[in-house]
Amino acid sequence: MENPKLETLQKEWIVEATISDMQKKMENGELTSKELVLMYLQRIAQLDKNGPKINSILEVNPDAVQIAAGLDAERKLKGPRGPLHGIPILIKDNIDTHDKMHTSAGSLALAESVAPKDSFVVKQLREAGAVILGKTNMTEWANFMADNMPSGYSSRGGQVLNPYGPGVFDVGGSSSGSGAAIAANFAAAAIGTETSGSILNPATQNSLVGIKPTLGLISRSGIIPIAHSQDTAGPMARTVMDAAILLSALTKHDTEDPATLTNTELNMVDFTEFLQKDGLKGARLGVARDDYFNHLSEEQLAIVENALKRIEECGAILSDISIPSAKINWSYAVLTYEFKTDINAYLRQVDSSLPVHSLKDLIEFNKNNPEKMLKYGQAVLEKSEATSGTLTEMEYIQALEQDIYLSTEQGIDYVLKENKVEAIIFPQDFSDSIGAKAGYPSITVPAGYTKDGEPVSITFTGTAYSEPTLLKMAYAFEQATQVRKAPILKSFEETK
Repeated sequence: MENPKLETLQKEWIVEATISDMQKKMENGELTSKELVLMYLQRIAQLDKNGPKINSILEVNPDAVQIAAGLDAERKLKGPRGPLHGIPILIKDNIDTHDKMHTSAGSLALAESVAPKDSFVVKQLREAGAVILGKTNMTEWANFMADNMPSGYSSRGGQVLNPYGPGVFDVGGSSSGSGAAIAANFAAAAIGTETSGSILNPATQNSLVGIKPTLGLISRSGIIPIAHSQDTAGPMARTVMDAAILLSALTKHDTEDPATLTNTELNMVDFTEFLQKDGLKGARLGVARDDYFNHLSEEQLAIVENALKRIEECGAILSDISIPSAKINWSYAVLTYEFKTDINAYLRQVDSSLPVHSLKDLIEFNKNNPEKMLKYGQAVLEKSEATSGTLTEMEYIQALEQDIYLSTEQGIDYVLKENKVEAIIFPQDFSDSIGAKAGYPSITVPAGYTKDGEPVSITFTGTAYSEPTLLKMAYAFEQATQVRKAPILKSFEETK
């Protein structure tokens, strides 16, 4: 980097810089959005494509520097639009952007697909003044393709690595690139998507704050789907404040996504208003020990127990709880049936020049390119294709009803009511299945690291649209512990 100012800022400041830090420097005239974008691009070149080769970024936005410059000019004329003005944000590769970038869900079958319009999420981000910096790699088709596909692998992008242990620690899926990129400080924050654990898991593995919101809080229009009963987008960031800032820009009713009409109280809310350092004082929380803590190693267990101790020291009242449906082996039948219907609806709209316009086309494309496309097979795709695509099967209807009942009335809502608690604490991201089936929110927060440096987290889970409560608690825990630390990454030049 030839600019001495940017060289100094990149080495001494950009690592772990928050959105508020960035805004302060831009407001003071010490930094521009254009310079910020250039610093992140330099870091991506040094550490994502060279050095440890984290491989989290599929492509950068060719217009990012010019967009940032335009936002700098707007700031001078009118002032900032809000906290995201000029802030570089990364987008998972299954979220439509109508620009010079592609939207492929990590598949070579859609490598040349350019969305006909922005997704609702991206539209909101652009209106808030964010700079869409690029697209992140992901587990292909959001890990709904093969039984044994590793987290972070795609035919288009290859394997994403965990910055805390490249090639050693699991990077988490399927928002793997979003998680790894933000952990490695390649942007201010990112958008991931989740059907069952795909925000919470990579957030846990990469020591991030991940928000899996209530289904309906954020529109899914223009996002390559798995299943409409569980799909959602959500923020991934290094701090609770940054995640709350990002979430605040995304919650708006969308007539193209009927689920958003269930959001009657949190439409366009500023979630940063709920962040309180004493947010755990007097809070009543259930601890999901039964059938969850026994999946932890001794080292992980010690870290989680220490986190619970700190929560009590912050004034919270903890009680061990038992979830009636905890022993359930959750079925994937709902996803199997809904995927065919939902992916066919999306693929019908892609450009006619592309090779796939249905799930059947996709399976044939993969069969015709086995070396590139079938490294791990496509058993999951084939099982979905075998359904009728009409959602009339009794197995589907019964599975949907059972999922809802067991995750709510015999799950999260039961625990909250019977134990008179406001939320449930899970170790790691272990609330992912029950929260996904219920469509309820969870927030994952860093809790520590093993001796080998692998991240450990805890997750706060609540009932529908309890994001304000969860954010208050997560922020209080984060501020009381301050455990997150950046991964140690060395560029190629530094290793010479």
